Amino acid sequence: MINFTASTNPEFLPKEEIRTLQDRLLREHLLYACSASPFYRSLFALNSIDPSVVTLENLKDIPLTDRTVLGERNEDFLAVPMSMIVDIVLSSGTTGIPTSVMYSENDLQRLAYNEEISFRSCGIVPEDIALLTCTVDRCFIAGLAYFSGIRRLGAAAIRNGLASPESHLEIIKRLQPTVLIGVPTFLLKLAKYLVSQGIDPAVTAVRKLVCIGEPIRNAGLDFLRAGEELEKIWGADVYSTYASSETITSFCECTAKAGGHLHPELAIVEVVNEAGEPLPIGETGEVVVTPLAIEGMPLVRFRTGDISFLIDEPCSCGRNSMRLGPILGRKKQMMKVKGTTVYPESIYSVLDAIPCVSEYFLTASSDYDLSDILKIHVAVNDSSCTQSMIVDRLQAILRVTPEVIITSEETVNRWRNAGNSRKPVRFIDDRKEI
Repeated sequence: MINFTASTNPEFLPKEEIRTLQDRLLREHLLYACSASPFYRSLFALNSIDPSVVTLENLKDIPLTDRTVLGERNEDFLAVPMSMIVDIVLSSGTTGIPTSVMYSENDLQRLAYNEEISFRSCGIVPEDIALLTCTVDRCFIAGLAYFSGIRRLGAAAIRNGLASPESHLEIIKRLQPTVLIGVPTFLLKLAKYLVSQGIDPAVTAVRKLVCIGEPIRNAGLDFLRAGEELEKIWGADVYSTYASSETITSFCECTAKAGGHLHPELAIVEVVNEAGEPLPIGETGEVVVTPLAIEGMPLVRFRTGDISFLIDEPCSCGRNSMRLGPILGRKKQMMKVKGTTVYPESIYSVLDAIPCVSEYFLTASSDYDLSDILKIHVAVNDSSCTQSMIVDRLQAILRVTPEVIITSEETVNRWRNAGNSRKPVRFIDDRKEI
C-alpha cells in the first residue's frame, strides 16, 4: 500500500515519471484485486486477463464495472474479512436498494490523504478554520471525508452539518471560520440569510468556499451563475470539487481554477464514449475511474455515470497531473430531443447566462417517437423576458427547441424543494422505458 504523505505528492513530477509510477501502482492494484476480490478473480479468469502485464495502454481491454453490477454482486467485491471493515457507506443503487461500500482503516487513511492534498491545492492552510455545512451522518461519506482531510491538514474543523442558516450564522459570528465547505445552493442561501440579518457576507472572516455536489463551472471553465453569485456575495475565492463514494476518490481545483487535478498515486481516470471505448483527451464522455491502493472494495474501470472531459494542458500551478473538467451532466440524465443530445447542466449554463431568468427547473418525459419531451419552467424578474427570447437562446446555443413555461418564483421553488432530496432539485425526470 502507498505511504500517504503529502510531502511526496507526485503531481509535480515530470509526465513520464507519473506514467511510470501509475503503471507500477496499476499492476499492484490489479494483482491485489485478482487475488483478494471474488468478483475480479472471476472476471479476470473469464476474460483471460493477466494483471501482471496490464499497463495504462492496455487497461482498456479490461471490462467496465458499473453501479448495477456493484449492487447485484455487492459482497463479491469485498476483498478483506468483515473484521477489517471500519466504516460502511450506503450509495444510491440502481434498483432502489442502497449499495454498500465498505472501507477498511487503510481506506479511511487514504481518503483523508486524498482530501488533504486536494485542500492544499486550493490554498487551505493549517491556520484555517473550516465550517462543514454538509452531513456527517446517515451513511454518507462526504462530511467524514472533508472532516478527515481538514483534520489531517492541521486546520480546525467545525462539523455543524446540515443545520439551519441561523445556526451557521451564530458560528460564523462567534468562531469566524475562514473556509466554508458545502453545496453551492446552500452556501448561496446562507449568504442571503446573512444579508437579511444586516450582515455583509463579504466582511466576515470567510475567504474560501469549497463547493461540493453541484457544478459551478461550464465546459469553458467559466462560472455558472451560482459560482458568480457566490464569489460576488461572499467576496471569497470559490473552488469546485468532484467526488465519488464508490471509488473513495475526489479531485479539487487548484488556485488556477482550471479543472480538478487528478492524483496519480490514487486514481487512473478515463473518459469513454457510449460504447465504453476510451476517448482522446478533451473529448466529452463518461468518467471512468480505477481507484488505486483500495483495500476493502477495490474497483477497476468503474463507470461513474458522470459526463466530463480530461485536460492535459500545462497548469500555472506547476502540477503536471491531468485535470478533470466540470461535470456537464449525468449519463442517465442524457436527453435526446428531436435527435439532439443534451444534458441538464448544458441547459442550466444557458439559462444562468440570461439576466432576466431568476429561477427554473426542467422536466423530461417520454414520447413514442423516441424523442424526449423537454419542458423548462422559468421564473423571470423582467416582464420583457419572453418565452420566445429564451427559446431562441437555447436553440442558438444547444440546437434544441424545448417548451418554455413562464411561471412564478414561488411555484418554481415549491417544485424544486418538493422531494426528499438533500438539496433543491432542478431536473425532474419522468421518462419511462418504452
